[in-house]
Amino acid sequence: MLPLNAWRPPPLSGVLTDIDDTLTTGGAITPDALQALADLTAAGLHVIAITGRPVGWSEPFAATWPVDAIVAENGAVALLAKDSSKTGPERLPGKRKQLSKIYQQDAATRAAHHARMQQVLADIEARVPGARRSADSAGRECDIAIDHGEFTRLPQASIDACVRIMQAAGMNATVSSIHVNGWFGGHDKLQGARWIVRELLGRELDAEPGRWVYVGDSTNDERMFEHFPHSVGVANIARFLPQLRHPPRYVTQGERGAGFAELARKILE
Repeated sequence: MLPLNAWRPPPLSGVLTDIDDTLTTGGAITPDALQALADLTAAGLHVIAITGRPVGWSEPFAATWPVDAIVAENGAVALLAKDSSKTGPERLPGKRKQLSKIYQQDAATRAAHHARMQQVLADIEARVPGARRSADSAGRECDIAIDHGEFTRLPQASIDACVRIMQAAGMNATVSSIHVNGWFGGHDKLQGARWIVRELLGRELDAEPGRWVYVGDSTNDERMFEHFPHSVGVANIARFLPQLRHPPRYVTQGERGAGFAELARKILE
C-alpha cells in the first residue's frame, strides 16, 4: 500500500464507501466525516455507501445523510430517495428524504432464504461458544449476522467456525470489522455496487472503474479493493492486513471517520 498523499486523483464520477469504522468512529458518524460527505456531493460527485449492516438500521442514515443511496446487507437491498435528482435539496445534510427500497431478489425468494437463514443462525448459536446474533438482527431482511466485535468479542477460531457453518449450509460468508455476515444469493458488495449504479444512473460500473474510488476498512471490502484501481483503506485496516490477499492501493493516515475526511480533502483539493 502507498500513503494517500502519493495518489493523484483522476476526474471522478463518485465515491463508494463502507460505513462501519470507515465513516463511523465508535459506532457514530463524526462531524468531519459527515461534512466530507456534504463536500463531495456539493462538488457534484455521486456518493454511495455499501454496507453489511441491515436495511432497517440503514434507513435513518439514508434519509438524512447527503448520499445518493445506501446499499445494505452486502448488496441485497438499497435505499434511495424517491426523488432521485442528484442536484436537489434532498442531498443536503439534515434534509430528510422520502426513501424507496429496492431488492435484488423477489419476495418469494427472500422469504424462503429468510427461513433457512434463521435455522443456520440458531445452529451457530448452539454450536459455537459465545456466538450471538448481532444486536441489529431485527432490521435484517436478507442476511444474518454474528457479533464478533461490536458488543461481543469472539476469538478468531470462533469467527472461523461461524464462517464454516455458514458455508457448509451453502451460504456466502464475510467478516467485517464487527460482524460475521451470511446470506444466500449471488450478490456481494461489488455486485451490489454494479446494480445500484445501473439502477440510479443507467450506467455500467465496469465500463468506468477508474472513475470511482472505493474506501473501506476490513476483509469484507477485499473484492472492492481488488476491483477498483483507486481503492483506499482507512488506517485502521492495519489489523486486517494479514488476512488480505488484495489490500487497498492507498491508505490514509487517519483512522475511521478522520481517514474518510482525509480522503475527501485529497479528492477535492
